[in-house]
Amino acid sequence: MSKTREVRPFGARDKFGYLFGDLANDFSFIFASTYVMVFYTKVMGISAAMVGTMFLIARCIDAFTDIGMGRIVDNSKPTKNGRIRPWIRRMCGFVALASFMMYQSFLVDASYGAKVAYMFITYILWGSIFYTSINIPYGSMASVISGDPKDRSSLSVFRSVGGTVAGIMIGVVAPMLVYKTDAYGNQVVSATNISIVAGVFSVIAIVCYLLCYFLTTERVEYVAKQTSEKQSVAKTLKTLLTSRSLLGMIIAAVLLLLASLMSQGVNTYLFADYFKNTKALSVFSLLMLPCIIILATCSTKLATKFGKKECGVVGMFASGILYFILGILHIKNVWVFVVGAFVAMLGMYFFQTQCWALVTDVIDDMEVQTGNRDDGTMVSTHSQERLDRQLLVVFPDGHLDGLDTMNLQQDRQRQLQMVFTTWLLSSQQLSIFFVD
Repeated sequence: MSKTREVRPFGARDKFGYLFGDLANDFSFIFASTYVMVFYTKVMGISAAMVGTMFLIARCIDAFTDIGMGRIVDNSKPTKNGRIRPWIRRMCGFVALASFMMYQSFLVDASYGAKVAYMFITYILWGSIFYTSINIPYGSMASVISGDPKDRSSLSVFRSVGGTVAGIMIGVVAPMLVYKTDAYGNQVVSATNISIVAGVFSVIAIVCYLLCYFLTTERVEYVAKQTSEKQSVAKTLKTLLTSRSLLGMIIAAVLLLLASLMSQGVNTYLFADYFKNTKALSVFSLLMLPCIIILATCSTKLATKFGKKECGVVGMFASGILYFILGILHIKNVWVFVVGAFVAMLGMYFFQTQCWALVTDVIDDMEVQTGNRDDGTMVSTHSQERLDRQLLVVFPDGHLDGLDTMNLQQDRQRQLQMVFTTWLLSSQQLSIFFVD
Protein backbone atom coordinates (compact mmCIF):
# COMPACT_ATOMS: atom_id res chain seq x y z
CA MET A 1 0.00 0.00 0.00
CA SER A 2 1.06 3.64 -0.26
CA LYS A 3 1.07 6.64 2.03
CA THR A 4 1.85 10.34 1.62
CA ARG A 5 5.15 11.73 2.86
CA GLU A 6 5.57 15.14 4.49
CA VAL A 7 7.49 17.13 1.88
CA ARG A 8 7.17 20.38 -0.03
CA PRO A 9 3.49 21.00 -0.90
CA PHE A 10 2.34 20.20 -4.41
CA GLY A 11 2.34 23.27 -6.63
CA ALA A 12 3.26 24.93 -9.92
CA ARG A 13 6.83 23.64 -9.71
CA ASP A 14 5.61 20.05 -9.96
CA LYS A 15 3.19 20.87 -12.76
CA PHE A 16 5.81 22.52 -14.91
CA GLY A 17 8.35 19.83 -14.07
CA TYR A 18 5.95 17.16 -15.26
CA LEU A 19 5.22 19.25 -18.35
CA PHE A 20 8.92 19.24 -19.25
CA GLY A 21 8.97 15.45 -19.04
CA ASP A 22 6.41 14.98 -21.82
CA LEU A 23 7.98 17.84 -23.76
CA ALA A 24 11.22 15.86 -23.71
CA ASN A 25 9.53 12.56 -24.63
CA ASP A 26 7.77 14.03 -27.62
CA PHE A 27 10.82 15.74 -29.06
CA SER A 28 11.85 12.24 -30.09
CA PHE A 29 8.51 10.40 -30.22
CA ILE A 30 6.44 12.88 -32.26
CA PHE A 31 9.39 13.60 -34.53
CA ALA A 32 9.78 9.87 -35.16
CA SER A 33 6.05 9.36 -35.66
CA THR A 34 6.02 12.11 -38.28
CA TYR A 35 9.38 11.81 -40.03
CA VAL A 36 10.97 8.41 -39.47
CA MET A 37 9.14 6.82 -42.41
CA VAL A 38 9.73 9.92 -44.54
CA PHE A 39 13.47 9.68 -43.80
CA TYR A 40 13.81 5.96 -44.46
CA THR A 41 11.76 5.96 -47.67
CA LYS A 42 12.65 9.31 -49.25
CA VAL A 43 16.26 9.71 -48.09
CA MET A 44 17.57 6.19 -47.51
CA GLY A 45 15.54 4.61 -50.33
CA ILE A 46 14.11 1.80 -48.19
CA SER A 47 10.71 0.46 -49.21
CA ALA A 48 7.66 1.32 -47.12
CA ALA A 49 6.95 -2.40 -46.78
CA MET A 50 10.35 -2.97 -45.16
CA VAL A 51 9.80 -0.05 -42.80
CA GLY A 52 6.43 -1.57 -41.88
CA THR A 53 8.12 -4.90 -41.16
CA MET A 54 10.54 -3.14 -38.85
CA PHE A 55 7.68 -1.48 -37.00
CA LEU A 56 5.99 -4.87 -36.58
CA ILE A 57 9.12 -6.50 -35.15
CA ALA A 58 9.83 -3.54 -32.88
CA ARG A 59 6.30 -3.57 -31.50
CA CYS A 60 6.60 -7.29 -30.74
CA ILE A 61 9.79 -6.56 -28.82
CA ASP A 62 7.97 -3.78 -26.99
CA ALA A 63 5.52 -6.33 -25.63
CA PHE A 64 8.38 -7.68 -23.53
CA THR A 65 10.50 -4.59 -22.84
CA ASP A 66 7.55 -2.46 -21.71
CA ILE A 67 6.36 -5.02 -19.17
CA GLY A 68 9.94 -5.75 -18.12
CA MET A 69 10.63 -2.07 -17.46
CA GLY A 70 7.38 -1.81 -15.55
CA ARG A 71 8.47 -4.60 -13.21
CA ILE A 72 11.89 -2.99 -12.79
CA VAL A 73 10.23 0.29 -11.77
CA ASP A 74 7.88 -1.46 -9.32
CA ASN A 75 10.80 -3.28 -7.69
CA SER A 76 13.10 -0.24 -7.56
CA LYS A 77 14.26 0.65 -4.06
CA PRO A 78 13.64 4.14 -2.69
CA THR A 79 16.54 6.60 -2.66
CA LYS A 80 16.90 10.07 -1.22
CA ASN A 81 15.78 11.40 -4.62
CA GLY A 82 12.77 9.11 -4.84
CA ARG A 83 12.07 5.68 -6.24
CA ILE A 84 10.98 6.52 -9.80
CA ARG A 85 12.47 9.96 -10.58
CA PRO A 86 16.11 8.74 -10.77
CA TRP A 87 15.29 6.76 -13.92
CA ILE A 88 14.69 10.06 -15.75
CA ARG A 89 18.21 11.23 -14.99
CA ARG A 90 19.82 7.85 -15.72
CA MET A 91 18.31 7.29 -19.16
CA CYS A 92 17.83 10.75 -20.70
CA GLY A 93 21.19 10.81 -22.48
CA PHE A 94 20.72 7.36 -24.00
CA VAL A 95 17.29 8.01 -25.48
CA ALA A 96 18.40 11.36 -26.93
CA LEU A 97 21.51 9.86 -28.54
CA ALA A 98 19.55 6.94 -29.99
CA SER A 99 16.99 9.33 -31.45
CA PHE A 100 19.72 11.36 -33.14
CA MET A 101 21.39 8.27 -34.59
CA MET A 102 18.20 7.18 -36.40
CA TYR A 103 18.46 10.09 -38.84
CA GLN A 104 22.05 9.69 -40.02
CA SER A 105 22.44 9.31 -43.80
CA PHE A 106 26.10 8.31 -44.09
CA LEU A 107 24.97 4.89 -45.40
CA VAL A 108 22.79 6.37 -48.15
CA ASP A 109 25.11 4.95 -50.85
CA ALA A 110 25.71 1.64 -49.06
CA SER A 111 24.10 -1.65 -49.98
CA TYR A 112 20.39 -2.07 -49.37
CA GLY A 113 21.05 -4.73 -46.72
CA ALA A 114 23.41 -2.44 -44.79
CA LYS A 115 20.85 0.36 -44.76
CA VAL A 116 18.10 -1.96 -43.57
CA ALA A 117 20.33 -3.37 -40.82
CA TYR A 118 21.22 0.12 -39.60
CA MET A 119 17.54 1.09 -39.63
CA PHE A 120 16.54 -1.94 -37.55
CA ILE A 121 19.33 -1.51 -35.00
CA THR A 122 18.91 2.21 -34.38
CA TYR A 123 15.12 2.18 -34.32
CA ILE A 124 14.85 -0.77 -31.92
CA LEU A 125 17.54 0.69 -29.64
CA TRP A 126 15.63 3.96 -29.53
CA GLY A 127 12.02 2.78 -29.27
CA SER A 128 12.11 -0.65 -27.65
CA ILE A 129 15.01 -0.11 -25.25
CA PHE A 130 15.86 3.47 -24.34
CA TYR A 131 12.52 5.22 -24.91
CA THR A 132 10.78 2.48 -22.94
CA SER A 133 13.29 2.84 -20.10
CA ILE A 134 12.35 6.50 -19.61
CA ASN A 135 8.71 6.61 -20.72
CA ILE A 136 7.51 3.93 -18.27
CA PRO A 137 9.07 5.64 -15.21
CA TYR A 138 7.80 9.02 -16.41
CA GLY A 139 4.25 7.71 -16.77
CA SER A 140 4.47 6.14 -13.30
CA MET A 141 5.52 9.42 -11.67
CA ALA A 142 2.07 11.04 -11.76
CA SER A 143 0.66 8.70 -9.11
CA VAL A 144 3.54 9.35 -6.70
CA ILE A 145 3.85 13.12 -7.13
CA SER A 146 0.46 13.60 -5.43
CA GLY A 147 -2.37 11.47 -4.11
CA ASP A 148 -5.00 14.18 -4.64
CA PRO A 149 -7.25 13.52 -7.71
CA LYS A 150 -7.42 17.26 -8.46
CA ASP A 151 -3.62 17.52 -8.47
CA ARG A 152 -3.40 14.53 -10.78
CA SER A 153 -5.92 16.11 -13.12
CA SER A 154 -3.67 19.18 -13.25
CA LEU A 155 -0.64 16.99 -13.96
CA SER A 156 -2.52 15.34 -16.80
CA VAL A 157 -3.38 18.75 -18.26
CA PHE A 158 0.20 19.98 -17.98
CA ARG A 159 1.47 16.74 -19.51
CA SER A 160 -0.81 17.38 -22.49
CA VAL A 161 0.47 20.95 -22.69
CA GLY A 162 4.04 19.65 -22.81
CA GLY A 163 3.26 17.22 -25.60
CA THR A 164 1.39 19.93 -27.49
CA VAL A 165 4.25 22.41 -27.22
CA ALA A 166 6.63 19.76 -28.57
CA GLY A 167 4.19 18.98 -31.36
CA ILE A 168 3.94 22.66 -32.25
CA MET A 169 7.70 23.19 -32.28
CA ILE A 170 8.16 20.09 -34.43
CA GLY A 171 5.23 20.97 -36.66
CA VAL A 172 6.32 24.58 -37.17
CA VAL A 173 10.10 24.27 -37.34
CA ALA A 174 10.62 20.85 -38.95
CA PRO A 175 8.71 21.37 -42.25
CA MET A 176 10.54 24.63 -42.92
CA LEU A 177 13.95 23.02 -42.36
CA VAL A 178 13.47 19.40 -43.39
CA TYR A 179 11.94 20.16 -46.80
CA LYS A 180 13.42 22.08 -49.67
CA THR A 181 12.04 22.89 -53.12
CA ASP A 182 13.67 21.21 -56.11
CA ALA A 183 13.99 22.53 -59.67
CA TYR A 184 10.52 21.21 -60.54
CA GLY A 185 8.82 22.96 -57.62
CA ASN A 186 8.36 19.76 -55.58
CA GLN A 187 8.94 19.52 -51.84
CA VAL A 188 11.84 17.12 -51.18
CA VAL A 189 13.56 16.04 -47.96
CA SER A 190 17.05 17.35 -47.15
CA ALA A 191 19.14 14.57 -45.58
CA THR A 192 21.53 17.02 -43.92
CA ASN A 193 18.81 19.21 -42.48
CA ILE A 194 16.76 16.37 -41.01
CA SER A 195 19.86 15.11 -39.21
CA ILE A 196 20.61 18.57 -37.79
CA VAL A 197 17.01 19.04 -36.67
CA ALA A 198 17.06 15.62 -34.96
CA GLY A 199 20.28 16.57 -33.15
CA VAL A 200 18.90 19.88 -31.92
CA PHE A 201 15.71 18.23 -30.69
CA SER A 202 17.77 15.58 -28.87
CA VAL A 203 19.77 18.23 -26.99
CA ILE A 204 16.58 20.08 -26.05
CA ALA A 205 15.10 16.77 -24.86
CA ILE A 206 17.98 16.18 -22.45
CA VAL A 207 17.56 19.65 -20.95
CA CYS A 208 13.81 19.09 -20.53
CA TYR A 209 14.31 15.66 -18.92
CA LEU A 210 16.67 17.18 -16.36
CA LEU A 211 14.19 19.96 -15.63
CA CYS A 212 11.54 17.30 -15.04
CA TYR A 213 13.87 15.50 -12.64
CA PHE A 214 14.87 18.56 -10.60
CA LEU A 215 11.46 20.28 -10.44
CA THR A 216 9.26 17.35 -9.37
CA THR A 217 9.00 15.68 -5.96
CA GLU A 218 7.68 12.24 -5.02
CA ARG A 219 5.16 12.51 -2.18
CA VAL A 220 3.31 9.20 -2.20
CA GLU A 221 5.66 6.77 -0.51
CA TYR A 222 5.43 3.16 -1.57
CA VAL A 223 5.58 0.62 1.25
CA ALA A 224 7.49 -2.38 -0.03
CA LYS A 225 5.55 -5.64 -0.11
CA GLN A 226 6.80 -8.57 1.87
CA THR A 227 8.17 -11.47 -0.14
CA SER A 228 5.05 -13.52 0.60
CA GLU A 229 2.85 -10.72 -0.79
CA LYS A 230 4.64 -10.35 -4.11
CA GLN A 231 2.82 -11.65 -7.17
CA SER A 232 4.36 -13.27 -10.20
CA VAL A 233 4.42 -11.32 -13.45
CA ALA A 234 1.82 -13.67 -14.95
CA LYS A 235 -0.56 -13.28 -12.00
CA THR A 236 -0.14 -9.50 -11.98
CA LEU A 237 -0.86 -9.26 -15.72
CA LYS A 238 -3.88 -11.54 -15.37
CA THR A 239 -5.26 -9.26 -12.67
CA LEU A 240 -4.64 -6.16 -14.77
CA LEU A 241 -6.09 -7.55 -17.97
CA THR A 242 -9.32 -8.59 -16.25
CA SER A 243 -9.87 -5.04 -15.02
CA ARG A 244 -12.72 -3.43 -16.96
CA SER A 245 -11.48 0.08 -16.13
CA LEU A 246 -7.96 -0.65 -17.33
CA LEU A 247 -9.11 -2.33 -20.55
CA GLY A 248 -11.44 0.59 -21.22
CA MET A 249 -8.59 3.07 -20.80
CA ILE A 250 -6.23 1.05 -22.97
CA ILE A 251 -8.72 0.82 -25.83
CA ALA A 252 -9.70 4.47 -25.54
CA ALA A 253 -6.06 5.58 -25.45
CA VAL A 254 -5.15 3.36 -28.43
CA LEU A 255 -7.91 4.85 -30.53
CA LEU A 256 -7.32 8.43 -29.38
CA LEU A 257 -3.61 8.30 -30.01
CA LEU A 258 -4.16 6.48 -33.28
CA ALA A 259 -6.22 9.46 -34.36
CA SER A 260 -3.54 11.88 -33.16
CA LEU A 261 -0.59 10.04 -34.71
CA MET A 262 -2.51 9.34 -37.90
CA SER A 263 -3.07 13.05 -38.31
CA GLN A 264 0.61 13.80 -37.71
CA GLY A 265 1.76 11.16 -40.18
CA VAL A 266 -0.75 11.91 -42.93
CA ASN A 267 -0.52 15.69 -42.50
CA THR A 268 2.95 15.54 -44.02
CA TYR A 269 1.47 14.13 -47.23
CA LEU A 270 -1.82 16.03 -47.04
CA PHE A 271 -0.27 19.48 -47.01
CA ALA A 272 2.68 18.67 -49.28
CA ASP A 273 0.91 16.57 -51.93
CA TYR A 274 -2.78 17.54 -51.77
CA PHE A 275 -2.71 21.21 -50.81
CA LYS A 276 0.91 21.65 -52.01
CA ASN A 277 1.55 24.07 -49.17
CA THR A 278 3.93 22.97 -46.41
CA LYS A 279 3.94 26.46 -44.89
CA ALA A 280 0.25 25.94 -44.09
CA LEU A 281 1.29 22.80 -42.17
CA SER A 282 3.45 24.98 -39.93
CA VAL A 283 0.55 27.37 -39.33
CA PHE A 284 -1.79 24.45 -38.63
CA SER A 285 0.65 23.00 -36.10
CA LEU A 286 0.99 26.41 -34.43
CA LEU A 287 -2.78 26.52 -33.85
CA MET A 288 -2.43 23.67 -31.35
CA LEU A 289 -1.04 26.21 -28.87
CA PRO A 290 -4.19 28.38 -28.50
CA CYS A 291 -6.21 25.15 -28.51
CA ILE A 292 -4.36 23.67 -25.55
CA ILE A 293 -4.25 27.03 -23.73
CA ILE A 294 -8.03 27.30 -23.95
CA LEU A 295 -8.44 23.78 -22.58
CA ALA A 296 -5.77 24.19 -19.88
CA THR A 297 -7.75 27.06 -18.37
CA CYS A 298 -11.02 25.16 -18.09
CA SER A 299 -10.59 21.39 -18.43
CA THR A 300 -9.68 20.67 -14.80
CA LYS A 301 -12.61 22.75 -13.52
CA LEU A 302 -15.04 21.08 -15.93
CA ALA A 303 -13.68 17.61 -15.12
CA THR A 304 -14.04 18.28 -11.38
CA LYS A 305 -17.61 19.52 -11.78
CA PHE A 306 -19.01 17.11 -14.38
CA GLY A 307 -16.52 14.21 -14.40
CA LYS A 308 -13.50 13.39 -16.56
CA LYS A 309 -15.19 10.68 -18.59
CA GLU A 310 -18.40 12.60 -19.18
CA CYS A 311 -16.66 15.72 -20.48
CA GLY A 312 -14.31 13.65 -22.61
CA VAL A 313 -17.13 11.73 -24.28
CA VAL A 314 -18.99 14.93 -25.20
CA GLY A 315 -15.83 16.48 -26.62
CA MET A 316 -14.92 13.43 -28.70
CA PHE A 317 -18.43 13.09 -30.08
CA ALA A 318 -18.49 16.72 -31.23
CA SER A 319 -14.99 16.39 -32.68
CA GLY A 320 -15.91 13.27 -34.64
CA ILE A 321 -18.91 14.96 -36.23
CA LEU A 322 -16.82 17.94 -37.32
CA TYR A 323 -14.09 15.74 -38.82
CA PHE A 324 -16.73 13.79 -40.72
CA ILE A 325 -18.06 17.02 -42.20
CA LEU A 326 -14.54 18.02 -43.26
CA GLY A 327 -14.12 14.64 -44.92
CA ILE A 328 -17.25 14.68 -47.04
CA LEU A 329 -16.83 18.29 -48.20
CA HIS A 330 -13.50 17.60 -49.99
CA ILE A 331 -12.23 21.08 -49.16
CA LYS A 332 -9.67 22.44 -51.62
CA ASN A 333 -8.86 25.73 -49.89
CA VAL A 334 -6.12 24.95 -47.39
CA TRP A 335 -7.05 27.78 -45.00
CA VAL A 336 -10.71 26.74 -44.82
CA PHE A 337 -9.52 23.24 -43.92
CA VAL A 338 -7.12 24.61 -41.27
CA VAL A 339 -9.89 26.61 -39.54
CA GLY A 340 -12.31 23.68 -39.59
CA ALA A 341 -9.72 21.26 -38.24
CA PHE A 342 -8.81 23.69 -35.44
CA VAL A 343 -12.41 23.81 -34.20
CA ALA A 344 -12.61 20.01 -34.41
CA MET A 345 -9.41 19.44 -32.46
CA LEU A 346 -10.82 21.24 -29.40
CA GLY A 347 -13.06 18.27 -28.64
CA MET A 348 -10.35 15.69 -29.22
CA TYR A 349 -7.83 17.54 -27.06
CA PHE A 350 -10.22 17.80 -24.10
CA PHE A 351 -10.17 14.04 -23.64
CA GLN A 352 -6.42 13.99 -24.21
CA THR A 353 -5.83 16.51 -21.39
CA GLN A 354 -7.60 14.22 -18.91
CA CYS A 355 -6.42 10.86 -20.24
CA TRP A 356 -3.49 10.42 -17.87
CA ALA A 357 -5.51 11.52 -14.86
CA LEU A 358 -7.86 8.65 -15.69
CA VAL A 359 -4.87 6.27 -15.78
CA THR A 360 -3.85 7.24 -12.23
CA ASP A 361 -7.45 6.76 -11.12
CA VAL A 362 -7.31 3.23 -12.55
CA ILE A 363 -4.06 2.59 -10.63
CA ASP A 364 -5.78 3.63 -7.39
CA ASP A 365 -8.78 1.46 -8.24
CA MET A 366 -6.55 -1.58 -8.74
CA GLU A 367 -4.78 -0.92 -5.44
CA VAL A 368 -8.14 -0.86 -3.63
CA GLN A 369 -9.24 -4.08 -5.34
CA THR A 370 -6.05 -6.11 -4.94
CA GLY A 371 -4.10 -4.46 -2.11
CA ASN A 372 -1.08 -4.20 -4.42
CA ARG A 373 0.24 -1.07 -6.10
CA ASP A 374 2.16 -1.76 -9.31
CA ASP A 375 2.43 1.66 -10.95
CA GLY A 376 5.15 0.64 -13.41
CA THR A 377 3.44 -2.56 -14.53
CA MET A 378 0.13 -0.72 -14.91
CA VAL A 379 1.70 2.05 -16.99
CA SER A 380 3.64 -0.45 -19.09
CA THR A 381 0.45 -2.39 -19.81
CA HIS A 382 -1.22 0.86 -20.82
CA SER A 383 1.82 1.69 -22.96
CA GLN A 384 1.16 -1.36 -25.11
CA GLU A 385 -1.16 1.02 -26.98
CA ARG A 386 1.96 1.78 -29.02
CA LEU A 387 1.81 -1.74 -30.42
CA ASP A 388 -1.55 -1.17 -32.12
CA ARG A 389 -1.42 2.50 -32.88
CA GLN A 390 1.91 2.51 -34.74
CA LEU A 391 1.12 -0.63 -36.69
CA LEU A 392 -2.20 0.87 -37.77
CA VAL A 393 -0.56 4.19 -38.60
CA VAL A 394 2.17 2.66 -40.75
CA PHE A 395 -0.23 0.85 -43.08
CA PRO A 396 -1.88 3.92 -44.62
CA ASP A 397 1.36 5.90 -44.40
CA GLY A 398 3.11 3.25 -46.47
CA HIS A 399 0.42 3.29 -49.13
CA LEU A 400 0.34 7.06 -49.23
CA ASP A 401 4.11 7.09 -49.70
CA GLY A 402 3.60 5.08 -52.86
CA LEU A 403 1.44 7.72 -54.49
CA ASP A 404 2.91 9.57 -57.45
CA THR A 405 3.20 12.97 -55.80
CA MET A 406 3.92 14.74 -59.10
CA ASN A 407 0.80 13.48 -60.88
CA LEU A 408 -1.93 13.03 -58.30
CA GLN A 409 -5.30 12.67 -59.96
CA GLN A 410 -8.33 14.38 -58.48
CA ASP A 411 -9.88 11.15 -57.19
CA ARG A 412 -6.68 10.25 -55.38
CA GLN A 413 -6.42 13.72 -53.94
CA ARG A 414 -9.89 13.32 -52.50
CA GLN A 415 -9.03 9.84 -51.27
CA LEU A 416 -5.97 11.21 -49.51
CA GLN A 417 -7.98 13.77 -47.59
CA MET A 418 -10.72 11.24 -46.86
CA VAL A 419 -8.16 8.83 -45.36
CA PHE A 420 -7.08 11.57 -42.97
CA THR A 421 -10.55 12.49 -41.76
CA THR A 422 -12.04 8.98 -41.78
CA TRP A 423 -9.31 7.52 -39.59
CA LEU A 424 -9.75 10.37 -37.13
CA LEU A 425 -13.51 9.90 -37.09
CA SER A 426 -13.48 6.14 -36.61
CA SER A 427 -10.78 6.26 -33.92
CA GLN A 428 -12.49 8.91 -31.85
CA GLN A 429 -16.02 7.57 -32.14
CA LEU A 430 -14.98 4.04 -31.17
CA SER A 431 -13.06 5.29 -28.14
CA ILE A 432 -16.26 6.83 -26.73
CA PHE A 433 -17.74 3.37 -26.10
CA PHE A 434 -14.73 2.02 -24.19
CA VAL A 435 -14.09 4.76 -21.63
CA ASP A 436 -15.05 3.23 -18.30
